[in-house]
Amino acid sequence: MRAHKESHLLICICLFLFSFSSHTSSTSSLFCRLQRQFNLNGMQKFGDVILGGIFEINFFSAFSEHFTSEPNDPICYGFDLVGFRQAQTMAFAVDEINRNSQLLPNISLGYSLYDSCGKLGISFRAALSMTSGRGEPFQLNQSCYRNPPVLGIVGDSSSTRTIAVSSMVSLYRVPMVSYFATCSCLSDRSRFPSFFRTIPSDAFQVRAMLQILRRFNWTWFGLLISDEDYGRHAARSFQADLAESGGGCLAYLEVLPWVNDVAELRRIVSIMKKSTSRVVIVFAHQSNMLNLMEEVIKQNVTGLQWMASEAWTAAKVLHTPSYMPFLAGTLGIAIRRGEITGLREFLLRIRPDNDTLSSQDNNNLVRVSVGEKERLCTGNEVLRNVETEFLDLSNLRPEYNVYKAVYALAHALQDMMQCVPGSGPFKGQSCAISCSPTIQIIYYLQRVNFSTEFGDQVSFDENGDALPIYDVMNWRWLPDGRTEVKNVGEVKELASKIVDLILDEDKIFWNFESKKPPRSLCSEICPPGTRMARKKGEPVCCFDCIPCSEGKVSNETDSTECTNCPKDFWSNLRKDHCVPKRMEFISYVEPLGISLTTASLFGALLCTIVLGIFTHHRTTPVVRANNSELSFLILLSLKLCFLCSLLFIGQPRLWTCQLRHAAFGISFVLCVSCILVKTMVVLAVFKASKPGGGSLKWFGAMQQRVTVVFLTLIQAAICTTWLVSSSPTPHDNTEYYNDRIVVECVVGSTVGFGLLLGYIGLLAILSFLLAFLARNLPDNFNEAKYITFSMLVFCAVWTAFIPAYINSPGKYADAVEVFAILASSFGLLLALFGPKCYIILFKPEENTKKALLGRGTPKS
Repeated sequence: MRAHKESHLLICICLFLFSFSSHTSSTSSLFCRLQRQFNLNGMQKFGDVILGGIFEINFFSAFSEHFTSEPNDPICYGFDLVGFRQAQTMAFAVDEINRNSQLLPNISLGYSLYDSCGKLGISFRAALSMTSGRGEPFQLNQSCYRNPPVLGIVGDSSSTRTIAVSSMVSLYRVPMVSYFATCSCLSDRSRFPSFFRTIPSDAFQVRAMLQILRRFNWTWFGLLISDEDYGRHAARSFQADLAESGGGCLAYLEVLPWVNDVAELRRIVSIMKKSTSRVVIVFAHQSNMLNLMEEVIKQNVTGLQWMASEAWTAAKVLHTPSYMPFLAGTLGIAIRRGEITGLREFLLRIRPDNDTLSSQDNNNLVRVSVGEKERLCTGNEVLRNVETEFLDLSNLRPEYNVYKAVYALAHALQDMMQCVPGSGPFKGQSCAISCSPTIQIIYYLQRVNFSTEFGDQVSFDENGDALPIYDVMNWRWLPDGRTEVKNVGEVKELASKIVDLILDEDKIFWNFESKKPPRSLCSEICPPGTRMARKKGEPVCCFDCIPCSEGKVSNETDSTECTNCPKDFWSNLRKDHCVPKRMEFISYVEPLGISLTTASLFGALLCTIVLGIFTHHRTTPVVRANNSELSFLILLSLKLCFLCSLLFIGQPRLWTCQLRHAAFGISFVLCVSCILVKTMVVLAVFKASKPGGGSLKWFGAMQQRVTVVFLTLIQAAICTTWLVSSSPTPHDNTEYYNDRIVVECVVGSTVGFGLLLGYIGLLAILSFLLAFLARNLPDNFNEAKYITFSMLVFCAVWTAFIPAYINSPGKYADAVEVFAILASSFGLLLALFGPKCYIILFKPEENTKKALLGRGTPKS
């Protein structure tokens, strides 16, 4: 905010001076002179065309703070070798272009380079001097007011200073090409119509960092910014991109003070220490980082993964052993490194002394005043043999951008000079849009497209931004204690606006025990089968993982919702896939099916054994008593009853649904009708033994067969009518359970099924009543007792069956029916044939006619 106010104030002053100067020149004289000359430190070289430059050659400056008199010129001190090397790189580029016969062959370039001393006010004075002259009188042209003395300006190294300076020089339509100002706000063409830069904007730097965050799945991170335009615009871009992409959350956002405010830094570091975030992103300058690291060391905040903006990625002042336990492993975004052939030899020709640094070039003496005496060397050294940061050209990054900026202006000037009148790009195919060449230069600068010797393409988009590309750097802590900043990849923006990240992860040094990337999550990743549930009052990255409910799935990590499975599908145990619903029926391989199958086969086998016993002893009185033919027929029907229960086991099919009830109904009617006839024969025989009894003639062998067949045919007719009119069919029932399908046989006609069971019940009740009436017959006709007991068991089983069948869901209804069939069949088999088999096998002496006829006396 302070920087904004200062820049706005200076712009207002400039506009006032400009308007006042224009007014006096138009009213009094055709000559104009600046009212005050700025005494600035700088280097000049004469030429046909002058390029301006603003560089930070000194760190600090001292201003007069007395407001009772005219202020003195500022005094700069604290010589910056890197800034001076950047200025010399521009001088070298101009010299190289002048020696190039292909580029601007008939024009010599000169330069005016000024020292900003790291202060906005001085940068503003330098820009104003380059756009309005150094105080020499100049004559106004009749058609144009005046052309600025410089064709374009290369600078500045600070976003804040560049914002202010570019706002002013745009009034003169002077192009300004920055090599280090990254603020995304400078891409606003309405505010900065003549601004260009050879360094990507912070907007792309933010997108590049977000790509790295996504690569390592870091969704929970802190952001520290410097208290000026560079940091604040970076924070806005960061928050905007996060909101747009939803790729992560800020654990905290803190502003680093410019001065060493210990209390504020202590508060910020305390927040970092308490936070669960393991990743810290810093958009600040190396001075901010130096102050911050002192407090980090005091509070011993380790275990953090630092991410550095281009402002401090390559800051060697931070590459010290005391900082490495904390900063080792840092990943940073760095300006694209380049190589400039011949620059080292150019720098070696500089002749330093106590007061000036000069370079002899083409018989023109280039001088640099350093404001205040500062002994850099004795003046007798051979620079080629001196190891100094000034001659370390292994990482030419800002210098490479300076080099490209000078060449961009030169190529734009060349394109302008090659324009042929009548085929120009302006109105009427002219080569000039106005009398000012700087306006034409802006047009051609917007369209330059060339490649450097290093192989990088240089061009500008519609906002004046260069093709975005950064190097990804990693701070390695070597075993011998040294620090190495290694290039581990690059990030660039493709034509489709997609950020392409190329990263060699095997080369990255991680300052953690695991030697792997840290985990930085507010909440653990929600695995498939769960969904994220936001924690109230916390960022979107903080959530709970809630398992999907039954019938819903999520097959992705961090899913925001669970989706319903299709109708015939259900969620698996992990809730990450929909699987076909399990088909439920009485299976032959499940315990229930195995038990029922075993019981059914055992009953059929038992009937076969009894049938074999009766066949083998068919001539004995016990077998022959009361029509052995009916006994054999009952055994056959009981065997069919046991076997028909197998139709209820296994997946229901159309034929099994149709056959199961028909076979069951007919088999039981055959059995019960035989028992009924047997009972009637017992009663007829008893009545025939009494005086006057002649009913036996109605119950001969033929009549018994006809009765059994007739009664059975009635059941067959009921079953046939049922199957024809409304046949039972298999049905997939999804109403009983959500997670499985019950495959059941729908009876079709309830009336038909009721008639089938009712007819069996009617015959059973009739048999029971007749047998009950014959229960007190003489012992030699006591078979009626067994019939009574068997019918009692039969009726009890089927009476209990009806409510149990109705209340049993799914396959258990079939299981109840099978159990009723088996229970009643076993009851009939054991009650009717158990006593006879006992006599045949274990009491053969009672299996005689004499014994059978002579047993007991009639009961009163």
